[in-house]
Amino acid sequence: MPEREEVALSSSLLLEDQICFSLYAASRSVTAVYRPLLDRIGLTYPQYLVMLVLWQDAPRAIKDISAALHLDYGTLTPLLKRLEALGHIERQRRFDDERTVTIRLTEGGLTLRSEALDVPIEISRALGLSAAETATLQGLLRRVTASTTEYAAGRR
Repeated sequence: MPEREEVALSSSLLLEDQICFSLYAASRSVTAVYRPLLDRIGLTYPQYLVMLVLWQDAPRAIKDISAALHLDYGTLTPLLKRLEALGHIERQRRFDDERTVTIRLTEGGLTLRSEALDVPIEISRALGLSAAETATLQGLLRRVTASTTEYAAGRR
């Protein structure tokens, strides 16, 4: 019987039954909460994601940042150029391999980290979830990302 329920759910064309719409609406809503928090520190949401990667582990090669954020070079390059113009990062070609560009944090980028410390706290408040619920949600979203990535790769 559970199989019949799964088929019935997956064949519904009601908007409220669409997983994609639930993910889309949640993403837009959460991103809207980020906007004023990030405006205070002078970053856009995509720039913030780049900075998170670098605050976690810098310096990093552009290809590593690209992989971590699931962004192609065409999307990532303008973000990096803008962050460099803002004085948060600097790009350097590796001496041993000039094809590889490494991104380093500047003093300004390191200082910005301390200004961003309240962002995750405010987002947690806005979500209205317990720590356990947040961990469950993150686990499920990571699983969805991995599964759909694998599924899409197999369909090519």
